[in-house]
Amino acid sequence: MFSDVGPLELITLTVLAVLVFGPDKLPEVIQNVAGFLRKVREFSENAKEEVRSELGPEFKDFEFEDLHPKTFVRKHVLGGDGLGLDEIRSTLDPRAELEQVADVVRETADKSRAGAEDAGRVRLAKTTLAEPPAAPPTVDPDAT
Repeated sequence: MFSDVGPLELITLTVLAVLVFGPDKLPEVIQNVAGFLRKVREFSENAKEEVRSELGPEFKDFEFEDLHPKTFVRKHVLGGDGLGLDEIRSTLDPRAELEQVADVVRETADKSRAGAEDAGRVRLAKTTLAEPPAAPPTVDPDAT
């Protein structure tokens, strides 16, 4: 309830309460405020139970906190109701599609490289068959 009240602010409120109400009446004021908060909490719980009973048995597990937008999104979208945060991330993550594209590009490059090597072999075979083999150079031992 008071999660954003720091220690310095709490000390300031305490000193202010002592100055306003005095040290004699402060315990009585604290009791009255605590009693008032208990009555408000009790009234709130009774009102919630009355609304739940009026809604019927289908809404027995209905929580008023679920009406808060953050809680609603957390419970229905990010909860275990089928479409969770991991599914959303995997749907929006382009890495899987990029890997598929990269695989296709690699396969195409490998095929074209293999085709180029085959074409080079065919060209080499045609030139080898068309030209007579060259005679190995002769070395004249007396030429030295």
